[in-house]
Amino acid sequence: MNRIIDLRSDTVTKPSAEMRKAMFDADVGDDVYREDPTVNKLQDYTAELLGKEAALFVPTGLMGNQICLNVLTQPGDEVICERTAHIFQYESGTPAKLSGIQLNLINGNKGVIIPEQIEPLIRPESAYYMPRTKVIEIENTHNVAGGTIIPLEEIKRVKALADKYNLYMHLDGARLWNASVASGISPSEYAGFFDTVSVCLSKGLGAPVGSLIAGDKGVIEEAFRVRKAIGGGMRQVGIIAAAGLYALQNNIDRLKEDHDKARLLADHLSGLPGIEIEKEYVHTNIVMFRVTGKKIDVVLTELKENGILAGPGGYDVIRFVTHLDVSFEDIDAAKEILTKVFTD
Repeated sequence: MNRIIDLRSDTVTKPSAEMRKAMFDADVGDDVYREDPTVNKLQDYTAELLGKEAALFVPTGLMGNQICLNVLTQPGDEVICERTAHIFQYESGTPAKLSGIQLNLINGNKGVIIPEQIEPLIRPESAYYMPRTKVIEIENTHNVAGGTIIPLEEIKRVKALADKYNLYMHLDGARLWNASVASGISPSEYAGFFDTVSVCLSKGLGAPVGSLIAGDKGVIEEAFRVRKAIGGGMRQVGIIAAAGLYALQNNIDRLKEDHDKARLLADHLSGLPGIEIEKEYVHTNIVMFRVTGKKIDVVLTELKENGILAGPGGYDVIRFVTHLDVSFEDIDAAKEILTKVFTD
C-alpha cells in the first residue's frame, strides 16, 4: 500500500525515537503535590520562554484556554473575541458551561480584530443591566483564517485599548511557536501584551499530548486550583511532560520547514483548475483553498483514494496542515496527486 500523506492537522504527529527515550527516562513524582521534577522543569522553561512569572502544564489546549478565562472573569462577565476564534467555534460552549460567561463576537479580517471594532462593544461600567466586559481574546496564529499571524502592531493597539478600559488580555497561542518562527518575533515579545497565554505542545512541536498556560504567579496559583476542580490534576505526569520539554528544546526552529512545505503546496494549488487560493495568507503551516469545480465531499474522497488525508475548512474550503511527519518527498507526491485529482 502506498504511503498515506496525512494533511488533516498537525495534531496527528507521532513522537520521535528521541522523544520516546526522553519519556522513558523521565524522572517523575506526584504533580498534584507539585513533586514531579520533570513537570516543574517544563513549567519553568516555558515561563522563561514566554517571559512570564509562572506556567502550568495542562492536558489540552481547550482546558488551558478555559482555565485562563475562568480565572480572569466572574459569572455573567463577557469576553470579546473574533467570530471564528477557537474558544467560540471549537470548545464545546465551555465558556458558558464552566465559567458562566458569554462571548461578544467581531467579524475579523483574516483573524485580526482592531480597536475600532472592539471599543464600541465594551460595556459601560455604569450599565449595571449589561454584562461586564472583562477580557479581550486574540488567537495567534489564527486557525480558521488559515494559520495567519496577527501583526504585532495591531496587538499593541488592542493592548492600549485594554489598558484604557482596565480589561484583561488572553492569548490563545496554540500555534504561537509558528508565529514566532515565521515572523522572527520572540514568543516572549508576543506574550508580553497578555495577562494569560496558552501554548500547545502537541501540534507542530510533535509531542503526543499537552499544553501550558502562563501568567503572573497569582494567576497561575488560581489556575492550579481551577485545573484540579475540573479534573486536570494529574499524578506522575512527567512521562508526558518530558515529551513537551524535548519538543520545546528541539523542535521549535524546525517549524520553518513546515512553513516551507505549506508554501510549496500553495504555489502548486494556485496553478490548478477549480481552485481559489489566496497565497499571500499562507503565513505558516496551514493552507486553505476553495474548491469551485467539484463538491468538497467528492474531492475529499478522491484525495483519500489517492493517498492524501485532508479535512474541510468550511462549506467549500479544504484545509491542509503540514507538520514534521510530512516530508518534502511527501509534498512532491502530494503535488502529483493534486494534479491528478483536479485535472481529471
